[in-house]
Amino acid sequence: MENIALIESFSEFKDDKLIDRVTLMAILEDVFRNALKKKYGSDDNFDIIINPDKGDMEIWRNRIVVADDEVEDENQEIALSEARKIEPDFEVGEDVSEEVKLIDLGRRAILALRQNLISKIHEHDNTNLYKQFKDLIGEIYTAEVHHVRPRVVILVDDEGNEIVLPKEKQIPSDFFRKGDNVRGIIESVELKGNKPQIIMSRTADKFLEKLFEQEIPEVFDGLIMIKKVVRIPGEKAKVAVDSYDDRIDPVGACVGMKGSRIHGIVRELGNENIDVINYTSNLQLYITRALSPAKVSSVKIDEEKKRAEVFLKLEEVSKAIGRGGHNIKLAGLLTGYELDVIREGSAIEEDDVELTEFSDEIDGWVIDEFAKIGLDTARSILNQDVADLVRRTDLEEETILEVIKILKEEFED
Repeated sequence: MENIALIESFSEFKDDKLIDRVTLMAILEDVFRNALKKKYGSDDNFDIIINPDKGDMEIWRNRIVVADDEVEDENQEIALSEARKIEPDFEVGEDVSEEVKLIDLGRRAILALRQNLISKIHEHDNTNLYKQFKDLIGEIYTAEVHHVRPRVVILVDDEGNEIVLPKEKQIPSDFFRKGDNVRGIIESVELKGNKPQIIMSRTADKFLEKLFEQEIPEVFDGLIMIKKVVRIPGEKAKVAVDSYDDRIDPVGACVGMKGSRIHGIVRELGNENIDVINYTSNLQLYITRALSPAKVSSVKIDEEKKRAEVFLKLEEVSKAIGRGGHNIKLAGLLTGYELDVIREGSAIEEDDVELTEFSDEIDGWVIDEFAKIGLDTARSILNQDVADLVRRTDLEEETILEVIKILKEEFED
């Protein structure tokens, strides 16, 4: 009866944990053998017969019959008088098989056995979970928000697996509530003790690449290749695409009519601005395309130093640099070259003055903000619209107006 009471839950383990029959039997036998070793010192002479589907089990101990006064190892040997209580016709030297009831192991041993069984099955689950998600690294995965914490969002998938989305792996504009569905890529799986920790990311370049695969059939089918993706998450991204089929316009296919195809990707990434450009092995042309929407006049490349001087007209400089320097930074990452923007005819006009000349009246960080968008002289700032400067920099309108006032007083006089 004790055997049945203990083992009747094994079928439930099998169903709940999706453990195959062979694996379950191996776990059960391992657990019982550990219990037998603790009780008898060795399990070598025990046969364990388990049927997890029917919920029954038998344990048999095999011993050799010896004379009553010659028993040296009670686990391996049995006295003749004891053997004859089992079968009256046993003789010295014969093998005796005797069934061991679980109750013989003792109540404490049975409780420990159950606990060990649960532990082994959890260990098996964790190993399978680790392998399962290791194979999913770099793939898009969807899970539901279970708990929102200041530095991490805990997600749960349909099978109840816990997935972690750290704050630094979230797009700055991300805002989640309990019950929301969240998409990201499985970035890594780490073992914390025996339990795997699954890390999701929405900021990885790979996430954007996989979104292109999901949303654009030609990319999924391999007709269009994603050559490289670079991102400043939530702000701007650049994607270089190519196709071996001359009949396909890779950029047009990715963007779609009036941006219809890429719109869903942009929305998923918190309105991240995505530039899609045609890849080319012509480095000069590639750098020129990477700096779009700016129109580049010419490019001078130093392949040894991995640097390139990019010449632009004055009105194109700010477009090339972009808000906060994002455009030129991403263009550099995309091409693998450090890009130096040079204004055509950049020698300062006789009636112009370097902005650094006003460093005693204008804070250095303010001068740096203007430099990020290619404005490094007094006249280049005075020729700009205030509202446009507010939009393109991280400066307050009040600060910009103060700078303009200083420049007008010192420069125009």
